[in-house]
Amino acid sequence: MARKISESTVRRLSRYLRRLRELDARERRSVVSSAGLAQSTGTTAAQVRKDLSHFGSFGKRGQGYPVRALREQLEEILGLTQRWRVAVLGAGKIGSALLGYGYFTQRGFDVVAAFDSDQSRIGLDLGGVRVQPLSELKRTFEDRRVAIAIIATPVEAAQQSADMAVGAGARAILNFAPVKLDVPEGVAVREMDVTLELEGLCYMLTTGGPAADDTE
Repeated sequence: MARKISESTVRRLSRYLRRLRELDARERRSVVSSAGLAQSTGTTAAQVRKDLSHFGSFGKRGQGYPVRALREQLEEILGLTQRWRVAVLGAGKIGSALLGYGYFTQRGFDVVAAFDSDQSRIGLDLGGVRVQPLSELKRTFEDRRVAIAIIATPVEAAQQSADMAVGAGARAILNFAPVKLDVPEGVAVREMDVTLELEGLCYMLTTGGPAADDTE
């Protein structure tokens, strides 16, 4: 990646990739235009072209993009040509639901560990993963080469859980707890705040339309 790309651009790339996978696997399409890709992903043809231009030249003017080749290139750009090992911290309702979500494996994410501080949950098998005590976190992260930690704990335990995950070698965190985490530079964090998403929906209901898509 030649330069720093905005998070909104990365999110759009993920949407483009999802659509390209559908076109390749289900619809058997070989070519898609920027307008066609934009329409199905909620943006504009100009934005599609701008987003892709950050990474080189794709397709030919007037002919569109080759679906399979662009899909493979976006998978490489997004780091999805390798499998990533994931651990879930917190095996309550959210954590249990995530552990039972089989779609992760299909997209290259292997959930290899789960942890909780509640003794009543230790030893449970959730989605084929045994819940372990926090005392085993560091050794397990190192042994199983965990790169991504999902924080699904109560708010009061989120920062401590993040500290433990980072200390054990996690390089990225997906945080479901409604609190901003303090992590060292170089550790990527993505916040999943359901309340914020609901507030966004309320805005749409109130104004009668979606907010404008972010652009660089």
